[in-house]
Amino acid sequence: MSHTTSSIIMVPPNDFGFNPETAQDNEFQQKTEAPHYLIKESALEEFTLMVNQLRDHHVEVLLLNKHHGDPDMPDAVFPNNWFCTRHNGNIDLFPMKTSNRRAEVRPEALKKLLSHNGYQITDVNDYRDSKGAFLEGTGAMIFDHRHTKAYAALSERCDSHLLAEYNKQRGYDTVSFNSSSTQDKAFYHTNVMMSVGEQFAVICLESIKDQQQRAAVETSLKQDQKHIIEISLEQAEKHFCANLIQLRNLKNEPLIVLSESAYHGFSKEQRQKLEAHGKLVPCDIHTIETIGGGSARCMIAENFLPKQ
Repeated sequence: MSHTTSSIIMVPPNDFGFNPETAQDNEFQQKTEAPHYLIKESALEEFTLMVNQLRDHHVEVLLLNKHHGDPDMPDAVFPNNWFCTRHNGNIDLFPMKTSNRRAEVRPEALKKLLSHNGYQITDVNDYRDSKGAFLEGTGAMIFDHRHTKAYAALSERCDSHLLAEYNKQRGYDTVSFNSSSTQDKAFYHTNVMMSVGEQFAVICLESIKDQQQRAAVETSLKQDQKHIIEISLEQAEKHFCANLIQLRNLKNEPLIVLSESAYHGFSKEQRQKLEAHGKLVPCDIHTIETIGGGSARCMIAENFLPKQ
């Protein structure tokens, strides 16, 4: 099974702005005094540049646009939390913690976009009726598809029972742990402190305070011969160094998509280690990162569906 894809889904930040609902447990969102229309304008500009950059690198970018009558969706630019696609043609829909993010879940529009572009949809699995527990997609779970594993930092957006149940159904092993920030708060999403590529992992091990849990995560990665690039809490929190994603473009070349902040946040030595696994594609998404509290990985939903 392939770990990477050359086709991704992105959502333009048409309503982008500071989201007070998600700010309750996302300590990376920063409120600014700038007028809303300027923030939105900057976000749209950054988004368009990123899409063009990815297309220039021969990645297929499918845009899930807003339709007339859709509600306000300040965080729509981070679609990887509400759905994921699978090699077998399935789409999974996930339970989101905040009500204004639940509005982003638009399965019909997503199905239309994918089938219109020649992708085969076998089934849609809806995990949303979760009785007040949440599991926010590939924000909460870091999949290693090749080794059928899911890494997850438990939080308000990653419920341990839902996590275990979902991975059991999927046939994946769960490697779960507790991870906390400098402020001793649980990271709101796992993808803020780790990412896994075909042969590497970027991870903030110091955020896993429990020695046994930390050892278990490290052992699991080493078992699968992952080249571990360890980052500090500062690199994770200030620069989003873990929030990156490996893709393979249409020419089958490996790419690593990250923000400019992450790119500059790595040391020269770490950057060289990362470059051994793919061409780095740094995107300037400063506004989206600062106000949205998410980075390049959060903006990309992978498309693993088979072609019709």
